Amino acid sequence: MRTIKLGNSTLEVPVISVGCMRINSLEKNKAEHFVQTALDLGANFFDHADIYGAGECEEIFTDAIHMNDNIREKIFLQSKCGIRQGMFDFSKEHILESVDGILKRLNTDYLDVLLLHRPDTLVEPEEVAEAFDTLESSGKVRHFGVSNQNPTQIELLKKSVKQTIVANQLQLSITNANMISNGFNVNMENDSAINRDGSILDYCRLNDITIQPWSPFQYGFFEGVFLGNDKFPELNQKINEVADKYEVSNTTIAIAWLLRHPANMQPVIGTMNESRLKDCCRASEVHLSREEWYGIYRAAGNVLP
Repeated sequence: MRTIKLGNSTLEVPVISVGCMRINSLEKNKAEHFVQTALDLGANFFDHADIYGAGECEEIFTDAIHMNDNIREKIFLQSKCGIRQGMFDFSKEHILESVDGILKRLNTDYLDVLLLHRPDTLVEPEEVAEAFDTLESSGKVRHFGVSNQNPTQIELLKKSVKQTIVANQLQLSITNANMISNGFNVNMENDSAINRDGSILDYCRLNDITIQPWSPFQYGFFEGVFLGNDKFPELNQKINEVADKYEVSNTTIAIAWLLRHPANMQPVIGTMNESRLKDCCRASEVHLSREEWYGIYRAAGNVLP
């Protein structure tokens, strides 16, 4: 598995992050086999959140991987906090309480990465800074990041937070590529020119923040997958054409498209299907040409000016 440096940290992580949001859909023996398959593939970076299965997913993962000190040093654990029932909460009290719960469920003394999940408009950066300082000094969290945040929101945090932001988890796929499209359509009068995220792609590249695309196969907001979907005939035809050339699956090409971008992204793969996981991991071996990348982009209905 090819690796990248996470943000400007010293962490060398696999280019594929294994998302564990759906691990509670697996029976115990299948969960154990899935996690072992991921490890065998070199996909040892696991993404969690305290809200996944109301914490159950972290517990199931811990049992599935048979967590102990030896295993812990061979994997990367990332989790997220900040979403509560009916609200978002970046208060110091909630962050600290959430991390303690996460560590207990994962049966570990520390997280490699903690992300703040979904922006909290009531955030007080000073409180976040106090929470991060406490977590860092206690050794409970080694690196920090955010999820679904735009540049100004990150800058607001940095007003008080001294820790480097190493990652930003954002929705991105071939069909949900506005953060790419608006960069092509500067000063144009069309929908693709609408800047919905404050140029977050360029901001993350300028500040060495690793983008972690979530839902890399989805179109819309969890409306469905585009692969094999009759709504996207031209896109699927193009992806299949490229897949045949490289002798891989369409799944592999969809992830390779993200990895081709020089931003050094780390897609979060949410599948619990071992075959699809293998296909995703194969993407680290495929380097699309510029012509292939743009061809897939245009086939999704994205128009170049």
